[in-house]
Amino acid sequence: MDVGQLVHAVDQLADHVGHWPPSRWAKPSARPDRSRAEVVHALAQRLADLEAELTGRPTLPVPRLENDLALPDQVRVMALDLLAAGAGPEVLGAAVDAVTQARRQLAEPSRRPG
Repeated sequence: MDVGQLVHAVDQLADHVGHWPPSRWAKPSARPDRSRAEVVHALAQRLADLEAELTGRPTLPVPRLENDLALPDQVRVMALDLLAAGAGPEVLGAAVDAVTQARRQLAEPSRRPG
């Protein structure tokens, strides 16, 4: 993995969700135990944890802001922090995988015939 792949993945995610109104953030994700906002916040936390592991700092919780519209920016900031820390291919791969997994979880939950 390289820097460009992470930047591209984060940009795609932010472009996908950046226009969502609050009601869409509150909808369930493909994981029934999490809203879409919770999925994106968990992604921001994962990226922050990767940066902490890379730099040897303790992991700290990413603040959960009241306005879900800030979530794409939180993800971008955490990704930029990871890049600034000099993440190598293995860490970049883990970050891209986390973004990809989050995008899958943001899909509409499948409806089962009832």
